Amino acid sequence: MFKKEQIIKGVSASPGIAIGKAYVISEDILKVEKRIIKDAELSEEIKNLETALLKTKREIVDIQSKMAKEMGSNYANIFDVQLMLLEDRVLLEEIIERLRKELLGVEYIFFDVLKKYKRALEKLEDPYLKERAQDVNDFGKRVLKNLIGKDASRIKELRNKAIIIAHDLSPSEAAVLNPEYVLGLVTESGGSTTHTAIMAKSFEIPAVVGTGSIMGNIEIDDPIIIDGSRGVLIVNPHQATLKEYENKKNKIDEKFLNLLKLKDLKSQTKDGTSIKIMANIELSHEVKSAINHGADGVGLYRTEYLYLNRSDLPSEEEQYQAYKLVTLQMTPNTVIIRTLDLGGDKLVSQLDMSYELNPFLGWRAIRFCLARPAIFKVQLRAILRASVHGDLQIMFPMISNIEEMEEARKIVNEVMQEFDKEEIPYNKDVKIGAMIETPSVAMTCDHFKNKADFFSIGTNDLIQYTIAVDRINEKIAYLYDPAHPGVLRLIENIIQKSGENNIPVGMCGEMAGESRYLPLLLGLGLRNFSVSPLIIPELKLVASSVTLDQAKEIAREVMGLSSREKIRQYLSLKLREILGSDYAELIEA
Repeated sequence: MFKKEQIIKGVSASPGIAIGKAYVISEDILKVEKRIIKDAELSEEIKNLETALLKTKREIVDIQSKMAKEMGSNYANIFDVQLMLLEDRVLLEEIIERLRKELLGVEYIFFDVLKKYKRALEKLEDPYLKERAQDVNDFGKRVLKNLIGKDASRIKELRNKAIIIAHDLSPSEAAVLNPEYVLGLVTESGGSTTHTAIMAKSFEIPAVVGTGSIMGNIEIDDPIIIDGSRGVLIVNPHQATLKEYENKKNKIDEKFLNLLKLKDLKSQTKDGTSIKIMANIELSHEVKSAINHGADGVGLYRTEYLYLNRSDLPSEEEQYQAYKLVTLQMTPNTVIIRTLDLGGDKLVSQLDMSYELNPFLGWRAIRFCLARPAIFKVQLRAILRASVHGDLQIMFPMISNIEEMEEARKIVNEVMQEFDKEEIPYNKDVKIGAMIETPSVAMTCDHFKNKADFFSIGTNDLIQYTIAVDRINEKIAYLYDPAHPGVLRLIENIIQKSGENNIPVGMCGEMAGESRYLPLLLGLGLRNFSVSPLIIPELKLVASSVTLDQAKEIAREVMGLSSREKIRQYLSLKLREILGSDYAELIEA
């Protein structure tokens, strides 16, 4: 057991700081022992299995219904794999066959068969299929609970505020989380795209995953600190550490409360130049957060999250309903839907997307969509159907040449022609744009006149491609820097050439959400920004504190500097000057 302060590094799954006592969810809750039965008891054992399966199905359907109502069908669909297992005749026949041959209790046979399935999945290289082992485990625990009459989860027992520590958190366990009691989440396994991470972000609960084996060293009620932003877990913190994080948490909480009061500020500079500060979202229910934080629209709707953590592909109708919901809620503001950006670190096994040696330079985003037009068309049909409900626009990711833009637009036109024949209404003047994420398009964006109705600069990929740095490689993470002079010159060129050719341009990468870069980007001519909803009030404050002349002067100074360190220092200094000490401290909290 950890008796002294221990700092454990994991993976950041959901930002924020949580301080509280540990609530350990042991994997050893159900103990399954061999039980010898007689031939005469076989029918009763089979009947017990069927009863348990039926009860499990009712439970899962109830959870699905609850999640669909509260969080949307995207979350509810994560239980589809478990429902398929319930209907798997091969699985059921294997259990019954072994039951007859071995004459052991049905709970042991069931447990042993499921264990074999789980181990087989865990050995696979495909990340999606490996994650399905979690579904098998969750399914097995629920059935066993109903077979032997014990609850497989202690999460429901939680009645005091605590930080949950678990090896993994299954979909059904995550579904019954009560945010009122759960201060934070820590799991030994998992990554930033697991169910735990998605749920934690949705509930705005700090979370750290992938800590490795820690449960044997943590006891219930041990004091715990989670720093979700840094992916750090601190067990049995010293008083000095506890005080330090209490101060950090108070500052962060106070910062967001004070900034939230500014959400209704007009998006404009101090001298009245109008800008747009929009929201990036992944799932349709997040539009509420965008509205609550004063967004001027949705500048980036990452639709690939509709395709992840499921065993099938989303239908046209399912996608249409999701896009329609967001568009209606944001009316009269703009909603920009980015088409599928799968590949890279987002693989979907049902689309035959195998791992590649250089995935970020490989078969991803628009390249995948153009190679699989049938899948692409389903999404485009859903988007175009939703376009009649408001100002909905289409944006293609990872465009690297003019031919890709032309081919993508050609497929859109084919769908429009199909709609005309089928008499399906859509916005015939829907705007179609491109993300600028590659240096090739950053340098030739003027060629896209009459091809792209707008641009959005995706700095996350543009920076890594420009500097030749893998942004998820910890060894070279220090090289990934928006302040690199080469990156800034590319951005300057994009804004200048787009303006000369009357192509509106915005920015939706993480750089747009960093306050110190806002005056610089305004000075370079950028007027449209799309960021995490939580950042919107902060950017409104910065924008309302700087004049356009000040911003242009900052841009002139920065573009003459050759060192990224000097650029960062200069921008931080100017931000403090613009805001004054009180507001600067608010931003830096």
